[in-house]
Amino acid sequence: MIDLRSDTVTKPGAEMRAVMAAAEVGDDVFGEDPTVLELQERIADILDKEAALFVPSGTMGNQLALKAHTSPGDEVIVDAGAHMANYESGAGAALAGIQLRQIETSRGHPEAEAIRSVIRAGYYWEPNPRLVCLENTHNKAGGTIFPLDRILEIAELVRERGLLFHLDGARLWNASVATGITEAEYAAPFDSVTVCLSKGLGAPVGSVLAGDQEFITRAHRFRKMYGGGMRQAGILAAAGLFAIANHRKDLAVDHELARKLAAALEKSTIFSIDSKRVQTNIVMFDVVDGRTATQILDVLASHNVLMVPFGEKTIRATTHRDVSRENVTNVCSIIENFF
Repeated sequence: MIDLRSDTVTKPGAEMRAVMAAAEVGDDVFGEDPTVLELQERIADILDKEAALFVPSGTMGNQLALKAHTSPGDEVIVDAGAHMANYESGAGAALAGIQLRQIETSRGHPEAEAIRSVIRAGYYWEPNPRLVCLENTHNKAGGTIFPLDRILEIAELVRERGLLFHLDGARLWNASVATGITEAEYAAPFDSVTVCLSKGLGAPVGSVLAGDQEFITRAHRFRKMYGGGMRQAGILAAAGLFAIANHRKDLAVDHELARKLAAALEKSTIFSIDSKRVQTNIVMFDVVDGRTATQILDVLASHNVLMVPFGEKTIRATTHRDVSRENVTNVCSIIENFF
């Protein structure tokens, strides 16, 4: 089976498993797991932030940022396609008591002026604008990279209006590899950043939230409140350290294979895709022959290829380290022969 549903389906290889088995551990709730501490210091260094916190998932990282940056009744400005608006089970409202002000965009990248237009005036009867969140790369928009110059424009606005700034950087590694801009350069304008270890990097579990020390101390308390206190978590942190050290460069291969798949899809008359818009490892395309995405996925599954629906007519395929060049060549052949 060639599994292109997500880059979260990767499995740790023998070397990673060996590193996990040999990890030095302690009780992380007491702050005594040396491997967790090493991972947190490493991520803080990569992102050039004062401190970092290991969490079970990117969703928890984002939700801790919302909780630590806001008070109940505050408003958070996000793109309408953002992960935290669509795939985090409404947690911001349920756990932090905030509401999301969603901006419609074409590629997941709101303009500074669009954000300016929805920042409320500050009347006491309005929700209090507090935080702006961006996503880089943007999952629902097809792995698109948020241009750094536009991030800096938004950052200037955020500071001007006295707001805070958070980056959902679950796939920030992909943006960095694709552009050559370091993760620290992307992270610099933000008060907080989440990065994921269990997507393209191939670790089995975990994300990391980074920011200044005061923010991370506050987030640490909320991690415990949300049930995210992990004990001998060094076994998992060791996988993250291994992935950072050994897998980041491999993301370029994922991007290459995504472009190859997009080119094959573009040749088909029943799919609509602009291959030039495929920037990283996510390929989003539409079905235009009258069938639904689910019907096309059933055909693909019968040929041992898995993808996921992203709407009635939209399909997402995601390349990752457990998908080989030969696998993608085979998928391209199936597309050519059956579509």
